[in-house]
Amino acid sequence: MLEFRGVGRTYPGPPPVTALRPADLSVRRGDFVTVSGPSGSGKSTFLNIAGLLDTPTEGTCLLDGIDVGGLADADRTAVRGRRIGFVFQSFHLLPHRTAQENVELGMVYAGVPGRERAERASAALRDVGLGHRRAALPGRLSGGERQRVAIARALAVRPALLLCDEPTGNLDSATAETVLTLLDELNDQGMTLVMITHDQTVAARGSRRVTIRDGVLNESAPTAAR
Repeated sequence: MLEFRGVGRTYPGPPPVTALRPADLSVRRGDFVTVSGPSGSGKSTFLNIAGLLDTPTEGTCLLDGIDVGGLADADRTAVRGRRIGFVFQSFHLLPHRTAQENVELGMVYAGVPGRERAERASAALRDVGLGHRRAALPGRLSGGERQRVAIARALAVRPALLLCDEPTGNLDSATAETVLTLLDELNDQGMTLVMITHDQTVAARGSRRVTIRDGVLNESAPTAAR
């Protein structure tokens, strides 16, 4: 599904900064890949390239066999909107919009028609256990509920790949476990996940573990099944 072939990223200087050294990685359908490393190691650069938010300065990035690094910006944006869902640490919910409206807004850039947006949003909220909270504003939701709304927003576009950037970073341990259990369930249902985390306990949830240090990507031996 997602393949890095010698993908690297160097930002211009002076002096130039190599954030990600040439790396190979193949993410297959149904994988749950966790990516960990210290601050400044290259995790964000990796995520930005995987999520088509940035392009490599060397190598080839393929999504479903398409060289997305070679696409025009508008085409890359369209592919990202249709094929990739994002879940962030800080939720990024609009405070004056209900849970339902926040989920619907996530589909606007994917070009989903209005009536279908409402239907998909309702279904996605039910899938994450928040069908009864559709009309609630974010300020009336707990941290775990807000993160589940954010996950519903990502799922509503029916992505092939779900990218999670420190999705439990702002949550207490009990709430984080609830969110991680939901991600486990999504993966068990066939969703392909790539999750960035600094927490080694969270990293161990993945079926595959990748580490990045000083821009160098390495994959650990497969972990035991959950």
